[in-house]
Amino acid sequence: MTAPDPVRAGRALNGAAAGILVLEGIAALFVPRGIAQSGDGLTSGRLTYLLVLAVVLILAAGIQRRPRGLVIGTALQLPLLLTGLFSGVMWLVAGAFVLIWLYLLQVRKELLGSPFGAPRVPEHGHDDGGPATTP
Repeated sequence: MTAPDPVRAGRALNGAAAGILVLEGIAALFVPRGIAQSGDGLTSGRLTYLLVLAVVLILAAGIQRRPRGLVIGTALQLPLLLTGLFSGVMWLVAGAFVLIWLYLLQVRKELLGSPFGAPRVPEHGHDDGGPATTP
């Protein structure tokens, strides 16, 4: 199944990816509060990692329109998942975000033909499912 308007679908999916990345960045900002009260506590290294990750996730949300934006967002899923090393609950939270991200890539593949490529615009003159033109 492909989208009737691939360009529009691509923009919508890029917006969804940006939204997910912003939510991931916000979730990463909640981790310091949780780890400050448990285990080794909040060390400067952990705090730096989490703050940098949150900023990078939010900045990555801003580049989802660019060709490599989705690849960068996908690569950032691993550092997000590794926040589970600081707090056990982050395995669940980050895991849920990773599953949502994978679902987004699957939907993108079904609608646009590729999880990372640009939307394929149907050529004129081919049966693209649109309204028929009259001569």
